[in-house]
Amino acid sequence: MARLPKLAVFDLDYTLWPFWVDTHVDPPFHKSSDGTVRDRRGQDVRLYPEVPEVLKRLQSLGVPGAAASRTGEIEGANQLLELFDLIRYFVHREIYPGSKVTHFERLQQKTGIPFSQMIFFDDERRNIVDVSKLGVTCIHIQNGMNLQTLSQGLETFAKAQNGP
Repeated sequence: MARLPKLAVFDLDYTLWPFWVDTHVDPPFHKSSDGTVRDRRGQDVRLYPEVPEVLKRLQSLGVPGAAASRTGEIEGANQLLELFDLIRYFVHREIYPGSKVTHFERLQQKTGIPFSQMIFFDDERRNIVDVSKLGVTCIHIQNGMNLQTLSQGLETFAKAQNGP
């Protein structure tokens, strides 16, 4: 079995869901009787389709998850994680504006997990560049998180552990 990360960290906007929570949707959010999550204007709010399965897969492998987001809409982002029932997959949440390096330094302090044992999924190249300098295996997301990206990311992580 390939080596697995000790922590999988996910950005939120355009990684777990296809919008910026601080500009494209209108908090507060609520769950309708049919289970649909909607914003204040009644607009449907959705995850990328395979996100729940991705998080379940990591959980089944024994890899804890964390969220790291630079959004200024902290309350809305946390509310969506709860309404989508994703909170159970995240042992830590670092959701506030600023450098992702700060998010990762705090995750490292809280968990004691070395950066080299973390994997990070994000759609923004600048975050990938910044966080990879810490020694975290970073995976650039192009069209939302899915199972194929997870598999490729875990392969990339395992190869990084084995060295060149």
